[in-house]
Amino acid sequence: MSRAFVKEDDAGEAPIIPPRAALPAGIPNYVRPQGLEKLRTELEELEAERSAVEANRENEADRTRQLTILNGKLSALNTRIASARVIDPQEQSPDEVRFGATVKLRTVSGGKPGTIRKFTIVGVDEADVMQGLIAFVAPIAQAVNGAKVGEKLHLKLGRNEEEVEVREIRYS
Repeated sequence: MSRAFVKEDDAGEAPIIPPRAALPAGIPNYVRPQGLEKLRTELEELEAERSAVEANRENEADRTRQLTILNGKLSALNTRIASARVIDPQEQSPDEVRFGATVKLRTVSGGKPGTIRKFTIVGVDEADVMQGLIAFVAPIAQAVNGAKVGEKLHLKLGRNEEEVEVREIRYS
């Protein structure tokens, strides 16, 4: 018998659970205090969403699928929270770039001389390039780690290399 017109039930397929931001194996999960608070808020929101889905008894297959995804997200989030190592930027040395620093760089050569870049080094779950929040595992964050004001560094940006000068280091 042909199965061309038989409805296939896809409930047996495992749902895809979106991964969290990448944190390389063996690397501590550094977070700022506000990053940990953001993770806890996300946890509360996911738990509320799970409660709402559990209360909905209309479509059992869809409900089960949604709960599987939510439970997977909650598991990954709980693991991330449990592994968090809170670093208070206020306790960092103000003389050099470390986790939590807001850094201002000026291009000296290789790109558009005089260009200013400003970003804050944060945990992987807080990172948002559009807001100037760069994960501490990002190449540019690693390149400036330990630098002092006035120090010149060579950055590899794609296929281009630039020489930049650290203009400002601020912790807030």
